[in-house]
Amino acid sequence: MTARTTGRLWGVGLGPGDPELVTVKAARLIGAADVIAFHSARHGRSIARSVAAPYLTEGQVEEHLVYPLTTETTDHPGGYQGAMDDFYTDCAARLAAHLDAGRDVVVLAEGDPLFYGSYMHMHKRLADRYPCEVVPGVTSVSAAAAVLGRPLCERDEILTVLPGTLPPDVLADRLRHTDAAAVMKLGRTFAGVREAFELAGRADEAWYVERATTDTQRTAPLTEVDPDEVPYFSLALLPSPINTTFTVPAPRTEAEGSVTVVGLGPAGPEWMTPEVRAAIASADDLIGYGPYVDRLPDRARQRKHGSDNRVESERAAFALDLARKGSRVVVVSSGDPGVFAMASAVTEVASEPEYADIAVRVLPGMTAAQAVASRVGAPLGHDYCVLSLSDRLKPWDVIAKRLSAAAAADLAIAIYNPASKSRTWQVAATRDLLLEHRSPGTPVVVGRDVGGPEEAITVTTLGELAPETVDMRCLLVIGSSQTRTVPRPAGPLVFTPRRYPVTVGDPAPEAG
Repeated sequence: MTARTTGRLWGVGLGPGDPELVTVKAARLIGAADVIAFHSARHGRSIARSVAAPYLTEGQVEEHLVYPLTTETTDHPGGYQGAMDDFYTDCAARLAAHLDAGRDVVVLAEGDPLFYGSYMHMHKRLADRYPCEVVPGVTSVSAAAAVLGRPLCERDEILTVLPGTLPPDVLADRLRHTDAAAVMKLGRTFAGVREAFELAGRADEAWYVERATTDTQRTAPLTEVDPDEVPYFSLALLPSPINTTFTVPAPRTEAEGSVTVVGLGPAGPEWMTPEVRAAIASADDLIGYGPYVDRLPDRARQRKHGSDNRVESERAAFALDLARKGSRVVVVSSGDPGVFAMASAVTEVASEPEYADIAVRVLPGMTAAQAVASRVGAPLGHDYCVLSLSDRLKPWDVIAKRLSAAAAADLAIAIYNPASKSRTWQVAATRDLLLEHRSPGTPVVVGRDVGGPEEAITVTTLGELAPETVDMRCLLVIGSSQTRTVPRPAGPLVFTPRRYPVTVGDPAPEAG
């Protein structure tokens, strides 16, 4: 007697939802199978079966595999994972009974069977016991790119596929360091996914795609989507940054090169403006002080040019020369590019006749002074000035005169570049100059690495300011005679009132 053979197991990918995207092989196997197996939640509606419906034939046995839970809690002793493991073991036993009886079994899978699909749980339990074959399908990632008309990635760009179940900070870190990305498993995770895109500074590049290729598909910019209306069958897509519009741009001529000077803000990408992020994403070359350039994600198609912080004129000329050859150049600065940063150097060099035809624009950023002030309240709430203690480009006697003039005018003062390894005495000299005009009790805010991992805010007074605690990563805010410090449980509140005291004969202050 000839031994009875077992049936064959097929994992069949159905594509993203349009029945016409089912492959010819998948359609043939579905129609010929003895048993059709498919999953669904407890509501009983199976997307996989609905896609395969045109290819089913009369007399087939249907194995409806109903999940015991999706996002609910469970009293199973093994928790959620234990309940699901038991479910998959039971499903495998049901399919094994058919296979042992010599019946061919097709397990339907949305998209591709081995790409975040339920079929893989059957595959792990049955493929070593029965003849098995997997038929690939069009993934939802490819479908999303198709319905958007946006390339996923190009040349040597990197595409990263991520689950939306990752914590937002972990997801944000992955998004910062890739060219293109697809984030799966949205639904209840959407709020965290959008937060991750925002933390990574890439929310304005991202798109939302729901039920791609079906008659209920929906697309929208990620930032415009209501989290309460996001189903599980949706994804967030970060397309290739090479193509920033729906049409492929025409080749640029040399005359179309440009230089854009941008401010990154005082720390990470969450401090950048959308305008700055868009300029960086579309750049060919990124130029700046090395640590600032290193803040930006590596993109295969972009060239990074980091340099020392003492070669500003050379850096500006290099940027303009690249633009003259047709490159879209972005020059990066910390904070705002017009505040002790690269905008001045670039515009100065660009004013030379040889660069007259090069388009130059400046995009603002959050300044370090604003960032430090915001941490304690509003110490710069009235008139104030901004000074740098660096004597590399101007002599100390000019700095001293300006400090004295600002103090005599009773302005609050934001002080940049207070100290460095080679400049260790200026903070003490500044304190002594200001004490000639201000009381020792004048509030002083010392902000260090604001927005960064070593952020520290110290509120002290001018008389108690310790110069040895101040370094190049600090910014000082010196209050005016009107600046006040109010102790509070969560930390002191420092503010300068907008109303200035009225002296006899002076007009009343304006409201505003």
